[in-house]
Amino acid sequence: MKKIRKAVFPVAGMGTRFLPATKASPKEMLPIVDKPIIQYAVEEAIAAGITDMVFVTGRSKRAIEDHFDKAYELESELEARGKTQMLEFVRNLIPKHINCIYIRQAEALGLGHAVLCAKPVIGDEPFAVLLADDLLDGDTAVIKQMSDTYDYYRCSVLGVQDVPREDTKSYGIVAARRVAERVEQVSAMVEKPKPEEAPSTLAVVGRYILTPRIFHHLEQLRPGAGGEIQLTDGIASLLSEEQVLAYRYEGTRYDCGSKLGYLKAMVTFGCRHPEVGDEFSAYLKSLEA
Repeated sequence: MKKIRKAVFPVAGMGTRFLPATKASPKEMLPIVDKPIIQYAVEEAIAAGITDMVFVTGRSKRAIEDHFDKAYELESELEARGKTQMLEFVRNLIPKHINCIYIRQAEALGLGHAVLCAKPVIGDEPFAVLLADDLLDGDTAVIKQMSDTYDYYRCSVLGVQDVPREDTKSYGIVAARRVAERVEQVSAMVEKPKPEEAPSTLAVVGRYILTPRIFHHLEQLRPGAGGEIQLTDGIASLLSEEQVLAYRYEGTRYDCGSKLGYLKAMVTFGCRHPEVGDEFSAYLKSLEA
């Protein structure tokens, strides 16, 4: 029984909603207090026991590679200045046993295509997909909750949450029936349906556990709207031969792909930060006066 030990991070997107901040810097490197968004996603994967982090990158994404790489000049400078605490933090950004692998997506042909780019590294193993834009905050890492569900049912698992019906046009929506607490069996999946056409209000967020059979279905897809290969379409095709489950995760989602969601995450994580949390919380309360 193969465990989930590899995770794919599609990070080739342009981040146009955050221009001009993302003109020269990847959106995944935008900080939530003092850690970039992508680091939260990687830490979530590490908490699930995943060891191989596969980043599907594009042009102007070198900063992501540099962030997780060894920084000799910075470490030497910190050591020379006697800043040992910060030096240890930089050296131990991720555990030594974690492997970071980078694959270039030459053209932005959709999320499904980005996942397909990882096939040579994933091989015939089940794997996780984490979209860094969705910062999921739970007492137990959400991808750990989902990998545990995979370990029990041995099939693909989609992270889902209920959304207002008027928002279905912004998500992949599933039709599903309950099989256990927090677990539902998916019978259909539709990409961004109109509210009146949505089969439910159960929306897929940026967390997936997928079997390697998904690659076969992605390879058979023809580009859809905008010339993109949609992961949603691949999963809908996978349903014809394998069970797919929807998992209602425990935790809070911050949509850091939107300015409002990003600001909400900044406030929440700022208030709990060990260094500035108390002062920041007091400042926010002073604004209410």
